[in-house]
Amino acid sequence: MSYCLNPRCPKPENTNDGRFCLTCGAKLLLKDRYRAMKPIGQGGFGRTFLAVDEDKPSKPHCVIKQFYPQAQGTSTLQKAVELFNQEAMRLDELGEHPQIPDLLAYFTQEDRQYLVQEFIDGYNLAQELAHSGTFGETQIRHLLYDLLPVLQFCHARNVIHRDIKPENIIRRRALPGRSTAISEHNPGNLVLVDFGASKVATNADVNKTGTSIGSPEYVAPEQIRGKALFASDIYSLGVTCINLLTGKSPFDLHDIHNDTWIWRQFLTTPLSNELAAIIDSMLQTIPARRYQLVDEILQDLEQWQPTNKPLTTPVKLPVALITNNQAIKTPASNNQQKSQSQIDTELNEIKTMFLGAGKPVNNPNPTSSTSQTTNNAIPSKSKIDEELEEMRSKFLGNNQ
Repeated sequence: MSYCLNPRCPKPENTNDGRFCLTCGAKLLLKDRYRAMKPIGQGGFGRTFLAVDEDKPSKPHCVIKQFYPQAQGTSTLQKAVELFNQEAMRLDELGEHPQIPDLLAYFTQEDRQYLVQEFIDGYNLAQELAHSGTFGETQIRHLLYDLLPVLQFCHARNVIHRDIKPENIIRRRALPGRSTAISEHNPGNLVLVDFGASKVATNADVNKTGTSIGSPEYVAPEQIRGKALFASDIYSLGVTCINLLTGKSPFDLHDIHNDTWIWRQFLTTPLSNELAAIIDSMLQTIPARRYQLVDEILQDLEQWQPTNKPLTTPVKLPVALITNNQAIKTPASNNQQKSQSQIDTELNEIKTMFLGAGKPVNNPNPTSSTSQTTNNAIPSKSKIDEELEEMRSKFLGNNQ
């Protein structure tokens, strides 16, 4: 089976393994060695094909990218040419890393540009999410440990990827000599692809406004304004994490009116406060408040110890609290060690609140909704005492 690369060929499928297309007569082999088998993607600037390298005895698979811009206008075409050339240069510089595809060839044939790169056999994380459902804490930790060193490698060479998203992260089916299933963690099996939007960051470019590039759902605010930073990749990786954790579009996970991420309320599995805090730091919209370097994230990942109180597993509270839908900060939700007297004081405040539940309650969290609890939902004083004492015992036990 061969596929004709002539964009104007009316019947590009060829059943033979010959050297010329049976319909239009165009050459089927690029550089007399790369044979396209079938199209696997198409964008505004070109087409992508699964191919084989017939110059090698094993005829390994590879990927052919054909520069075939659909956009109109001189400036747009020039930008397309720049990006295509740019991807070839980035792959040539970075392909030595095992989690970045190798550049095999870059050339022009019949007035069209081609890029041939290593084929990564596997599924991208968007496909994995659709097939297997949302990720859990262990999977996200593995993802970060796998991809952060790749970003570290790129950033050390002054390369900003600028288009990190689930579609551009491929999980290999298995590394050579291993039979690890796709759903299991296999260190080094995540591959970062599509460097067509990447950029070399120089001192002269840091404060220079350039072209806004990237996928709108995942792009950092400063990158939208054409000022991508190394921290912009960290932001996009953070957005990728919350998409995989929730299965929701990042657009649905951000409150644009208050410029606040609300991803935690869409979690489908428990997540530790420590990992959630790391992700929140990756998602800061103001670059200066965000992690600046990959090293900082790796250090925090190494230091934190998962607690036994995941975000999505609620602390047992009196019924009135749940009915009231109040975001009360209980002693058990405080990461700092407290004295017994502090705990007793806070529990008494909660008790007082419920005994006065027929009156408006001052909400300690201004971002949460406030409402009044009806008299029917107020538990008895003895029930409140019983449940608060249980909370006190558990918390004091955890601090010992």
